[in-house]
Amino acid sequence: MEIKKCPLFGKCGGCKYDFTSADYKSAKLSVLPKIQFTDDAIWGMPGSRRRADFAFVDGHFGFFKPQSKDIVDVKDCPNVVSEINAILKNVAALPWRGSGSVLITKCENGIDICVNSDVPYFGADFRNAVEKLPPQIIRFTWNDSIIRKYTNPEIRFNDKIVEYPSNAFLQPTAETEQALRDMVIKYVNGAKKVADLFCGIGNFTFATNATGFDIVGNGIKRDLFKKPLTAANLKQYEVVIMDPPRAGAEKQSREIAKSDIKRIIYVSCNPNTFVRDARILESGGYKMITAIPVDQFVGSMHWEIFSVFEK
Repeated sequence: MEIKKCPLFGKCGGCKYDFTSADYKSAKLSVLPKIQFTDDAIWGMPGSRRRADFAFVDGHFGFFKPQSKDIVDVKDCPNVVSEINAILKNVAALPWRGSGSVLITKCENGIDICVNSDVPYFGADFRNAVEKLPPQIIRFTWNDSIIRKYTNPEIRFNDKIVEYPSNAFLQPTAETEQALRDMVIKYVNGAKKVADLFCGIGNFTFATNATGFDIVGNGIKRDLFKKPLTAANLKQYEVVIMDPPRAGAEKQSREIAKSDIKRIIYVSCNPNTFVRDARILESGGYKMITAIPVDQFVGSMHWEIFSVFEK
């Protein structure tokens, strides 16, 4: 597949690195923390982003300029899937007022658009313009208000299809999501009692027949930041999976460190909080046996880290 160079690179803050550059991989690898990785990096493909967080300010729609609150108008992005690019001009042309973010997600059955804004309302002209958007946009919400919905957006995890809640977390590319899920399945290794912490809408939950825990999504409703599972709670499980947001899982890691769980699978989207939590687990007697960087966020400085700890 030919990789299209972005004409906005350097003007738009969406990408830190030029993913068409010959030194892209070495440049991006240089920002990884000093971790003893056990395997080579898994690289995502440019043009595979199935979700992107755009912004609007005073009528302009696109991405922020680097280190600025000004907007670079974007009507085509070579780093997102073709289904999003197909509707981007229409979305950019909406009568945007005020400011906010616009999360566009390619789902199994169409496109979902979720606006988050401090402005709690939208005008009749905006509603009328949304109604005229292409039919592949199956849901459009403004904060908690549904402006248009044809059907509930869905996401597929292998053979399981789940409803996609508006503004829910989803791995940015289907390919790297599958790579992570395959590795989780491998290291769960058929265990019967698995806890999937920060499970979201179930990327790992269904594939491992796990008990999921999270505030939203398909798990048992529990705020693991305020009320982590205790070492006593964890006694019934053979394996724990953790995939927390960027803040990491400090309190939960402290409880796990006191437990006798034999194997911890930790998927992190923030190397800095990962290093902190890894030290906590290691202080409890765990040893990191696997660590693999995953370039999920192509063009950005962000890395995903897949890891396995054993006691």
